[in-house]
Order: sequence, then C-alpha cells, then structure tokens
Amino acid sequence: MASTAFPSRDDFAAMLDESLGGADGGFEGRVVKGTVTAIENDLAVIDIGLKSEGRVPLREFAMPGQKADLNVGDEVEVYVDRVENANGETMLSRDRARREAAWDRLEEEFNKEARVEGVIFGRVKGGFTVDLGGAVAFLPGSQVDIRPVRDVGPLMDLPQPFQILKMDRRRGNIVVSRRAILEETRAEQRSGLIQNLEEGQIIEGAVKNITDYGAFVDLGGIDGLLHVTDMSYKRVNHPSEVINIGDTVKVQIIRINRDTQRISLGMKQLESDPWEGVAAKYPVGAKLTGTVTNITDYGAFVELEPGIEGLVHVSEMSWVKKNVHPGKIVSTSQEVDVIVLEVDSDKRRISLGLKQAQSNPWGAFAEAHPVGSVVEGEVKNATEFGLFVGLPGDVDGMVHMSDIAWGISGEEALHLHRKGENVQVVVLDVDVEKERISLGIKQLEKGAPAVGGGVAAAGSLKKNDVVTVSVLEVRDNGLEVQAGEDGATGFIKRADLGRDRDEQRPERYQVGQKFDAMVTGFDRSKKPSFSVKAMQIAEEKEAVAQYGSSDSGASLGDILGEALKAGKKD
Repeated sequence: MASTAFPSRDDFAAMLDESLGGADGGFEGRVVKGTVTAIENDLAVIDIGLKSEGRVPLREFAMPGQKADLNVGDEVEVYVDRVENANGETMLSRDRARREAAWDRLEEEFNKEARVEGVIFGRVKGGFTVDLGGAVAFLPGSQVDIRPVRDVGPLMDLPQPFQILKMDRRRGNIVVSRRAILEETRAEQRSGLIQNLEEGQIIEGAVKNITDYGAFVDLGGIDGLLHVTDMSYKRVNHPSEVINIGDTVKVQIIRINRDTQRISLGMKQLESDPWEGVAAKYPVGAKLTGTVTNITDYGAFVELEPGIEGLVHVSEMSWVKKNVHPGKIVSTSQEVDVIVLEVDSDKRRISLGLKQAQSNPWGAFAEAHPVGSVVEGEVKNATEFGLFVGLPGDVDGMVHMSDIAWGISGEEALHLHRKGENVQVVVLDVDVEKERISLGIKQLEKGAPAVGGGVAAAGSLKKNDVVTVSVLEVRDNGLEVQAGEDGATGFIKRADLGRDRDEQRPERYQVGQKFDAMVTGFDRSKKPSFSVKAMQIAEEKEAVAQYGSSDSGASLGDILGEALKAGKKD
C-alpha cells in the first residue's frame, strides 16, 4: 500500500515506459504526429506529447526551391531520433518522416509501374538527384531526355513525372527516368498523328536536324526523314545545299510504316519530273553540251539539264588514252561536248560518249596515210612479238617482228631497234573499227615488193616460175637475191641452194652473180621465196617424164644427157 502512495524511482521509470508505449514500443525510431506550437526564426517548435518539445528547421517542411507553408497549430508528422538529448530536448526530423512515408508510397507505385512526381534539385557524377516527396533518387544523364540535353537548368526545381527503373530500400537506392515518360508520351502522340496521315499527302514541316544522308522534319509532334535523294532531281552532294535547320518546307509523304512509326518524305515529288519525254528530247546520236558533276573510277557523270545526268563510261572517254582514270581526262564543273549513245527512260539512264564528239584519229590517219604510205614515228615499246610506233594523230601502230627485216628471224630483228628511236615505216593495213594499224620496216628496203599488191610482187612473179636472179647480199644462212634487173627481192635459204651439200655453201656465190631459181611462194608481205634445189628437182622430174624411166635400164645420167642434148638442139 505504501508503495502505491509513495512510489519508488523504479516504479516511476516503469510508469514512464508504460506511458511511452513500453520499452520495446517507445517513441524513438518512429514516425509520430505532433503540433506546431511556435515558429522561431527558421525553426518550428513541435510538441509530440513528451515532457520536452523538439525543434525542426523550416526548410524540411518545403519542397526544393519552394518556401515552407507552415503555421502555429498545424499538425505534422515527424520522425523521433531521440526522446531526449544532452540538453534535454527531443530530437525530431521532418525529412526522415517524409522519407519513410515516401518509401512506403514509392514501393506501391513501383509495383504498379505507375509514374511518380519529383523535382530535380542537384547534380552528381553521371547524372542528377531527384526529390520524390522525401526520398532522394538518382537520375542518370542518359535518362534526362530523348535527345542529349546540354543545359538542364530549365528542368531544375520543377515538379514533373518520372518512371522508377530500380529501387532497393535496404541500400536506400532509387533510379528514375524522365526519358521513359517522354518516349511513352511521344509514342502516344505519334500513334495519334500517324492515324491522320496518308501516303501522298502534302504537308508542311520544320527542319529539325541535318545529317549526311538527309534531314529530319518535324511534322507537328512526329518526325519524318527527307532523304538526300528525294530532295531534288538534280544531284545533291549534301542536304545543306538545299535546306537549313529551322527552315519550313513543304513535303510529300512517300511511305508510312505504321509498325515502326517511320515516315519517309520527299520534296522533288512536288516538282515536274524532268525525265518525262527524255527519249524524244535527247535522241540517240544527238550532240549535246553538259557539265561534269561527278567523277568515279568507272566514268564521269555529265549534267545535261537540272535533274538529267548521263554517264560517260571510261571506255567512251578517249580514242587514244586507254586504262587512264577519268579524272585525268576531265575535271568537275568542266563543260564538255558529248554524243547520246543510249537512253533508258524506265531506268532513268543515259549513256553518253565523249570521244564520239571528237574526230576519230584512226579514221583521220587512214585518210591522210593510205596503205603504202611512208611515215616516221618513235618506237614507244618493244614486245616479244613486235614494235609499237607512235604515229601522227597521237595513234600507235605495230610492226610485227616478221616485218622488221629480211633474211633473219623475228627474234633477231627485234634487237635491231630500241625504245625511243625514230624509224621510218610503211603502212601495211589500217582497221578503223578495231583501232589497229599494221606497219612494216623491211618493205622499205631496196628491191622489196610493193605494198598493196604491186606488179613486182604479184603481177610478174608466180609460184613455180623459174626466173633469173642476181645476188644482192651473201649471208651465212643464205642469199638475198633480186629477180631481174629491178624486180622483187627475195631470200634463198642455205638448204635451197642445191641438192648436194657442196652446192649449199653461200660463199660459192658473189654479189652480182646471176643464176636461175624457182619461185616457191610468198610471205604475208608478198615477198617471194626462191629455191635452186626446187628448180633442180622439177627439171629432173620433167626429164624423166620426157626421155625415159630409170626402171627401163637407162641410168639417170643417160636420161639427163639426152635432155641436155635436146635442149642444145632447141
């Protein structure tokens, strides 16, 4: 009884714990309600029913960038850090109270994938800090906007929606995104706008961005791509040549992909097509003047009029310059004369010829230097089969190795001339279509057969004729001879000087010596070949046929003797 009337210190402590909710359910670490009893300077005095009041800074009652709206008598929720500190005051926190309440609310919103409202109030490495009604979240820099934002100042301290990407209450970690909200909003707007657009529709838009391949045009909440090839019928090297950022342009909707929400736009479709009637405007064979707009490895593009270009293939650029890059023949912006070779209106292609607009040097050479003409030129190159000689008109002709010199092999003849040497040649043949000129050097030697079917070559001599020849030159491998006094020259090989080995010695003959020989044939330049051996064999056969056969018992000497006697009588 006494203990009730006069409680001890332990009894008083027990009663205090009971009034505060017990030792395990005390005020500390809990969010409780309190009443604002006074506002002193920047502090709010709050009574939560304990023996002492707590003080909380006013800034904890306001959102970032805003003033606190708090009056005496208002009921607020605060977090109790400690019931009593060293000064006997209760330690309260409005931020902790808001944070705990915010986490409860945010967890519910995160589970529902709902949007939350917050305020960007600070910068940190890699992004920004966002106040979500008491809880602080991290906003990565890549999640601020759909496109990179250079200045985030206008977005600071403004309440706006965010999407929670990740949250961990134990670690106090929340990651949010503003970009996800914008993309969702834009997708909704795009879906609504696309429903009102149709292919072929003409609409105005503002140029938002320019790239190397085109420009993006804002059609009022949705972007469309204006490709560089659809800006103009004429060649456009870069979109900035036609439009600039901020320009208002009129475009036509070419294609709409409603699944990917992509729109393709065109400007040239609003202009008249210059390719209509192009075949009649540029007939094959017409000579035109155009401007070189682009040069490639395979040719050059020539603009005939704005929007109409033709290709001069590298093979049609020059009569004489082969395997040369087009840039060494023409240059960009150069005006050139061309001939229309082919027109394909469906494929929008025109084939042009540059060399056809110039005189054909092969035809000009053929007219100025007919077969048999003698010209002088420089040996440009020596190959294993002949010499290439530069000729007037910037054309080349070839001297085949068999037409370099008489009486020696072609391989030996190739060593008689060197690159850079000036030589006289005779024109043997000109093929204008194949651009080939055949030349000869040996045909210029004294007594050579006339080029082009001369009398000495083909008129007076025939195969198997026996003629008197005179020795012009004695060589180790035979004799260079001439038929008659001023006839065609030919060659008698060592083996053709006689039937017997003793007769096949060229040193037996002297220059100017005359003897009979048979024409055995003509080479490709119609130079005759002679043979003493063939003549002897032919005479023997004729003698046997007329004066008997060796099978009858008469010897070959008897038969030839009778033939000689008959010849003397005649």
